[in-house]
Amino acid sequence: STGINAEYGGLVGKRGLLFTNKQVDEVKDWFASHKQYCYARSGSVATETVVLPEGPLDLPHPMEPQLRQLGLPTRLKEGVIVLDQEHTVCSAGKPLTTQQAVILKHLGNSMAEFQVELISCWSEGKLTILSENNSSMEVADDVNDEPGDENEI
Repeated sequence: STGINAEYGGLVGKRGLLFTNKQVDEVKDWFASHKQYCYARSGSVATETVVLPEGPLDLPHPMEPQLRQLGLPTRLKEGVIVLDQEHTVCSAGKPLTTQQAVILKHLGNSMAEFQVELISCWSEGKLTILSENNSSMEVADDVNDEPGDENEI
């Protein structure tokens, strides 16, 4: 048999392999329930509207110049960063700018979600392509398994 490589050249980019003796549904369920929240990057779509109210910010005072450079109307008052007026950092559904992503990170707002997406399964000589809507398509292993017909990889 030429194996999975001859059948499917889908191991490109940021993809990897998982070897397990678990059933496909069990693996899909496990990955569906394991998510990691992380900081959004520039270009990510905001999942919520973030509005900072006028008044003191709970951030270390040395950050004030950087916050001002990022577009926040801030000043130092007795060693405390103060926001001079209400400020909308981002709006839900709109792409984040670099400045907005940095501000959200400083605020500790983990707006992005990291999750592994299963795209295919190889089992018992069959490649199953798992689509985004959880339906699947099987690709049969039609390779001649006679000795001497193996392709070297």
